[in-house]
Amino acid sequence: MKILFTGGGTGGHIFPIIAISREIRRLYPEKKIEFFYIGPKDEFGEIFLSQEGIKVKKILAGKFRRYITLKSFFENLIDLFKITIGIFQAFFYIFFFAPDLIFSKGGFGSIPAIIAGKLLGVPIFLHESDAIPGMANRFLAGFSLEIFVSFPKTPYFPEEKMILVGNPIRREILEGESKEAKIYFKLTGEKPLILILGGSQGAQRINDKILEILPEILKDFELIHQCGEKNYEEVRAEEKITITKDLEKYYHLFPFLKEEELKKAYSVCDLIVSRAGAGSIFEIAALGKPSILIPLPEAAQDHQLKNAYSFAAGGAALILEEENFTPHFFLEKLKYLISHPEALEKMAKMAQEFSKPGAGKIIANYIVSYLTLD
Repeated sequence: MKILFTGGGTGGHIFPIIAISREIRRLYPEKKIEFFYIGPKDEFGEIFLSQEGIKVKKILAGKFRRYITLKSFFENLIDLFKITIGIFQAFFYIFFFAPDLIFSKGGFGSIPAIIAGKLLGVPIFLHESDAIPGMANRFLAGFSLEIFVSFPKTPYFPEEKMILVGNPIRREILEGESKEAKIYFKLTGEKPLILILGGSQGAQRINDKILEILPEILKDFELIHQCGEKNYEEVRAEEKITITKDLEKYYHLFPFLKEEELKKAYSVCDLIVSRAGAGSIFEIAALGKPSILIPLPEAAQDHQLKNAYSFAAGGAALILEEENFTPHFFLEKLKYLISHPEALEKMAKMAQEFSKPGAGKIIANYIVSYLTLD
């Protein structure tokens, strides 16, 4: 049995694929299943997929710009050429892999593999992470047998094709031990602990706002801060000149929290500050943690904002749109929430009610059952 994954290449695409592959192996240890992945060049994703025993092949892909300028016209021509080459590359790989099924996480990076797979008659299943599908997934919906969605009332897809399951998360990140976390991070335990996440690549603007008021934050809180690999040296240098020696023990900076580190951080934090990607939201929900979400304003179709408001509709999170994310306003919100435990309890309860931690298992069962019945 061979399953081919494809996607856009970001952490939001890669981690759900990992979650599903793990569930398939966990549920069907007796079955001999090979996993492949086709997508655009992405060193970050390739490392994580390879660690899971998923064979990776890189292809060319492009992303169309919807705004009309002379520059975008020529960029779209170049990307159209890349996509065409990518389709030929994907056709070659799929022909020789001969997968029984293609599972797409969507995004422009998946277009070549889906078109090539359709030409070769391979069954295609699509997953949409966000509350509002992007242009690529709207286009790919016509190629799919079924579409798994994360949020209720997802627009643009045929209702008869949609199955509401949530966003697959790695169940291992729910298994952190707070005692281990306290030792690993050298936490003082003297103050409430805030976990700050900027997505798999970090978030420079969030980093800048945090650094602006870092000494003031550390007077009342202890922080674990994932700042992003590319931002780490700059943030570390800024931290050294921003905070005094007596506050250093309350600040724990990381370029990227690996799975073992992330599950520890999740287990011990009192509040999470995060972007509003679907992956982060569904992890926060499954953990039942209160959160402040800062949607990325440049996200396509404004999907992070829609994700955040869909999640927060019942009171599961506080949303700070970036235009309102000023350092001292943010600090006041932190102080208010931590000083009102009943508000945190309500957020945690509503987050858990929103959660769908079994999404990966449902999809894994569906895929293997389809192949077995077929």
